Amino acid sequence: MNKRKSVTRGSALACVGVVAMMLSACSGSGAASGAHGGKSTSPITIGVSLSLSGDFSADGKAFQQGYQLWAADINAKGGLLGRQVKLDIVNDASSPVQVATNYQKLISVDHVDLVFGPFSTLLTKAASQVVNRYGYAFVEGAGGGPSVFTLGLHNVFDVSLPVANNLISFAKWIAAMPAGSRPQTAAYATEDDPFTAPQLDAARAILEPAGVKTVYNKVYPSETTDYGPIAAGIISAKADIVLTGTLLPDVSAFVKQFVQQNYNPKAFIATAGPDQGTQFITNVGANHTEGIMVPNGWYPTENTPGNAAMIAAYIKAYGGDASGVSSDVPEAFSVGQVTADAVTKIGGLDQTKLISELHNGTYDSVQGKVKFDSTGQNTLAFAYVFQWQKGALVPFQPDSSQALSPVPPSTSAIEYPKANW
Repeated sequence: MNKRKSVTRGSALACVGVVAMMLSACSGSGAASGAHGGKSTSPITIGVSLSLSGDFSADGKAFQQGYQLWAADINAKGGLLGRQVKLDIVNDASSPVQVATNYQKLISVDHVDLVFGPFSTLLTKAASQVVNRYGYAFVEGAGGGPSVFTLGLHNVFDVSLPVANNLISFAKWIAAMPAGSRPQTAAYATEDDPFTAPQLDAARAILEPAGVKTVYNKVYPSETTDYGPIAAGIISAKADIVLTGTLLPDVSAFVKQFVQQNYNPKAFIATAGPDQGTQFITNVGANHTEGIMVPNGWYPTENTPGNAAMIAAYIKAYGGDASGVSSDVPEAFSVGQVTADAVTKIGGLDQTKLISELHNGTYDSVQGKVKFDSTGQNTLAFAYVFQWQKGALVPFQPDSSQALSPVPPSTSAIEYPKANW
């Protein structure tokens, strides 16, 4: 999904980078973390790198909306530490090289007070190492892949559901079906990406021992733009169920080809893309969403702190209705909520104190409760399974028997097998 390029820096530029880091280290808990104190009336500047172009642009723009909605909300309530919040958002073009460069500049040149994370595990992994060198807390909402947390960094905190757990509820539901109705075969196709691939690996580890045979398993380059051969391979396998590790472009392409070839799996779930609300509907057509599933840790009518107000603000700013809100929006909004709560608790912007507080505190967000383990993953996040039904995403949760039950007040039954296209 990202163009992987390398750059060679000259010795002079390397020296500048070293000097910048030394200066930052010397002032780390000063200019960047509250040297002005609570008496300052200047804005608190928050640096963010987002994918406003490139492969992740749909998600990056939705993240921008979430961050902007949070900033508007907290500013309307008097700001953070009595100061208004100002977002300094720069475009990383979905590039790991650019995202690292962006955070280095935001911290060492722009001297932002705080930083929020980018979109995707891939970019978070690249950015987190830069941010860690400067000693900043790095709260993010879309970098939940396992590879982010195996780096051993103490400053990274993901407010959302850990990626590897996303498809577990779906897989356990399938595995718990009576033998007579359980699907016999499954097809897997995923981008070579640290966000998508771990989810399918975890699901396959549950389904295969339950007797669901793998008849197609494809990992394709993240730079892929022609998804036709992959969709054709899935169709040829004639799998009962399909699990795809995707974002919006590839899942949209798969749906279109499945429709064209009249391929109707009993269940079809994608790691991301169907959660994009209006964008997904526009891409595949409103009459082709029925029965498609996607995992997530949030739904529009969830009774969580600030959720109803966030949805209302979104609709006022961007139009549409609650079902059209991308799940990226609350992920970003939650980053702001958790960071603001932690900053308020320590009464300042000292990064060392902020990191310590984030490791020890429990927080509320529009996605639900947040508490980080020692690696920075949210231990309280829960994996729902969502299904498009009659133009809306309906949430389901596993009960004690691993059946998928509707989340109250909904009484909808899950559609299985899904309706034909």
